[in-house]
Amino acid sequence: MAENKKLVEEITSMDVDFAQWYTDVVKKAQLCAYSGVKGCMVIEPAGFAIWENIRAELDRRFKATGVENVYLPMFIPESLLQREKDHVEGFAPEVAWVTHGGGEPLQERMCVRPTSETLFCDYYKDAIQSYRDLPKLYNQWCSVVRWEKTTRPFLRSREFLWQEGHTAHATAQEAEERTILMLNVYAEFLEDFLAIPVVKGRKTDKEKFAGAEDTYTVESLMHDGKALQSGTSHNFGDGFAKAFGIQYTSKDNRLEYVHQTSWGMTTRMIGALIMVHGDDSGLKLPPKVAPVQVMVIPIQQKKEGVLDKAAEIKDTLAAAGFRVKLDDSDKTPGFKFSEQEMRGIPVRVEIGPKDIAAGKCVVVRRDTREKIEVSLDELSAKMAEILDAIQKNMFETARAHRDSHTYTATNYEEFCDIVNNKPGFVKAMWCGDEACEDKIKEDTTATSRCIPFEQEQLATTCVCCGKTATKMLYWGKAY
Repeated sequence: MAENKKLVEEITSMDVDFAQWYTDVVKKAQLCAYSGVKGCMVIEPAGFAIWENIRAELDRRFKATGVENVYLPMFIPESLLQREKDHVEGFAPEVAWVTHGGGEPLQERMCVRPTSETLFCDYYKDAIQSYRDLPKLYNQWCSVVRWEKTTRPFLRSREFLWQEGHTAHATAQEAEERTILMLNVYAEFLEDFLAIPVVKGRKTDKEKFAGAEDTYTVESLMHDGKALQSGTSHNFGDGFAKAFGIQYTSKDNRLEYVHQTSWGMTTRMIGALIMVHGDDSGLKLPPKVAPVQVMVIPIQQKKEGVLDKAAEIKDTLAAAGFRVKLDDSDKTPGFKFSEQEMRGIPVRVEIGPKDIAAGKCVVVRRDTREKIEVSLDELSAKMAEILDAIQKNMFETARAHRDSHTYTATNYEEFCDIVNNKPGFVKAMWCGDEACEDKIKEDTTATSRCIPFEQEQLATTCVCCGKTATKMLYWGKAY
């Protein structure tokens, strides 16, 4: 057990130093490693396997709405980027520029894509000619580069993986419907697949995406009470279409501009999984996204028949459709238990000589650490029930944490006191003036997270200035 204790001690307690706890989990669970390329990370197999599951599930859900995958270049000529003024101003501080090709200076410098609106617009102006060409429902899986000054594994890096959807529609109504549809896809994915509860709403004009008419967001709350923007969906209206000349001939033979949307989710969701579900023993993965759902651990594996039975259990569970591995290494059982917990594997199956003689095994849940004796004959059926129960419990636990860390403020003194002393979401009324957003950020570092679709009348006046309120907002400090 000394080895077991040493492994756990290498993780800083989240209550002592949450940032260090996060870094410890990322490193010990071997999700990513630091790179010789400043500000960039190496996503290791355990981390990339989580991303692969996220990508596969999102891709399935996108395609169910009619979306098709494409791939566009990673370089954007400067003249193309300059076509949409608000957009380029929003991204200018983060752009990485390519100035040479081989040893020769380029006639026109190119940026490495921070996002691909301008590339899609350049493509759409030629691909769309008639109403028959609409809608265009495209998505691409790729990496983007944003020259961040401060980086942190998964949460903020100079290069990261994501998907970016870009659609074009004949009418404003169709574009708005698609924007909301994709936001709901994200919300359902986060809650159903990642067991992360969300708040859905619209960003204020100050916080919306550069060049968008409206930005909608799903906001989630981390264990330390900070918010994380977990997915956004943007309605561009016809602003980009006018800048790039994307027009189509309508059914009544009139020339019209298309209406566009864009939506994205990134590898920062791996960071969200860590910070929403993890504990002082390490990572804790919901079964639906876990690359390995079950770890079979033999006890006294050198005794005759133990490894054979453990392998048989692994094969039986794999045949039933579970993602399962067998730890037949020469490490002690205690070390194997700690490693399974550190890596967030939802369930372990313990099997030893006495268990074999009794025709049973011990199933241990990662979320509650409950030990359940299960007949070997019933293991596959029981495993499905246990994994389903873990998935539901993890969501309910995260939702209870969010709800217990969501507060209401009706005056500025109360608001500032909550923000400074009670980490979490703060619900408060707002007059709609950007000056109040600026003052709140300056005084507390909290920002407006979203204007939720589900509005509440908490008071009649703005929490900041006392003028007549128009909306209820969620506020909070954020990553």
